[in-house]
Amino acid sequence: MGRIFGTDGVRGLANRDLTAELSLDLAVAAAHVLGEVGAFADQRPTAVVGRDPRASGEFIEAAIVAGLASAGVDVHRLGVVPTPGAAFLTAELDADMGVMISASHNAMPDNGIKFLARGGLKLADDLERAIEERLEEPWERPVGAAVGRVGDSHVGVETYVRHLVSAAGTRLDGLKVVLDCADGAAFEVGPRAFADLGATVVAIHAEPDGLNINDRCGSTHLDGLQRAVVEHGADVGFAFDGDADRCLAVDASGEVVDGDQILAVLAVAAKAAGTLRADTVVATVMSNLGFVQAMESAGISVVQTAVGDRYVLEAMRASGFVLGGEQSGHVIMSEHATTGDGVLTALCLAGRMVETGSSLAELAGVMTRLPQVLVNVPGVDKSRAESDPRLQAEVAAATGRLAGSGRVLLRQSGTEDLVRVMVEAPTSELAGEVADHLATVVRLTLG
Repeated sequence: MGRIFGTDGVRGLANRDLTAELSLDLAVAAAHVLGEVGAFADQRPTAVVGRDPRASGEFIEAAIVAGLASAGVDVHRLGVVPTPGAAFLTAELDADMGVMISASHNAMPDNGIKFLARGGLKLADDLERAIEERLEEPWERPVGAAVGRVGDSHVGVETYVRHLVSAAGTRLDGLKVVLDCADGAAFEVGPRAFADLGATVVAIHAEPDGLNINDRCGSTHLDGLQRAVVEHGADVGFAFDGDADRCLAVDASGEVVDGDQILAVLAVAAKAAGTLRADTVVATVMSNLGFVQAMESAGISVVQTAVGDRYVLEAMRASGFVLGGEQSGHVIMSEHATTGDGVLTALCLAGRMVETGSSLAELAGVMTRLPQVLVNVPGVDKSRAESDPRLQAEVAAATGRLAGSGRVLLRQSGTEDLVRVMVEAPTSELAGEVADHLATVVRLTLG
């Protein structure tokens, strides 16, 4: 079997690529691998399982739970909860492992499985490879009292909301907030946490039915949130994705504030408070050049990683850094979370507005975004995107054309079957021209 783990777990079209059979086999293999690395010690192993609201999550959850229990693992079902909630509860409930069933920002027909180690940490590459290698292997099945037991956790959401309120800290009385919950996993947690801190909350797309998740809403479709913020006269708006591990924002005038700007605001705040370890923030290679320039001006160093919040977290853990994130809105505050947490990010950003008495637009002005154009090229052999000689020569030529005033990044997507072409330049026209040219070369070269 080829590589099935991507940059964020296993993901694909539910019941076609990601089947009940594969889900069950993955659960069994994960139980065996994590057991061998010492996660289970000498006691009966436990796992927590959460999911977003999409319909296919119901049968995938059933398969995951069956696989774990058949391997002798006691399972606590969390029901619908954000990915960072599942990660937090894995640690809080002292579980040996966690599983989150979600395809994040992908459309409803997709789904995914993310495994978490003890403490709520995403698995390292070597553990994912070990799970793949042990799929469908012969094994001795426990019987009788040795099989796992299954139950529902009735305190998960409440416990997680209390954690969010405590971690954010700052009261939000007098702040009017619009929350776009993407008809996803944050539909309950987001509004409750903001309301508990005193904010006036207008929740939109907060009625999931299993089919409407991410449907023209959430962090990938901000136009509805932009309209709602203006129409309600709100101070700020926040949009989550389907599993609420990312957050983007909209200021009072309806302007979008992206993940780079959010990270910049939080980094400057942490430096001012003396809590930014080594005055360093971790970001990815997709971060806007304007972010890097703003951090340099603020006396903050930037460590850049490959795309994916797991790589951001790895770099943070390796050097003890406490803040990192992605342009897409994944922000990791390692003192409070082991993954990106969209609701916590929104609470902290809103808290910064209250603490400083500044609007979000004023805070986001700490950085100036260079015009950036991103072109997704589907239907090509993405595996050759970063090695094809002709393509790399074209990238080098485009980089030379920008002459230090911008940059080019071409990479294969880790979650979708396409190649991403990203260009930053002094003007939108130049960025678009270079990006369109390279996208054409990608189609001709890799098509």
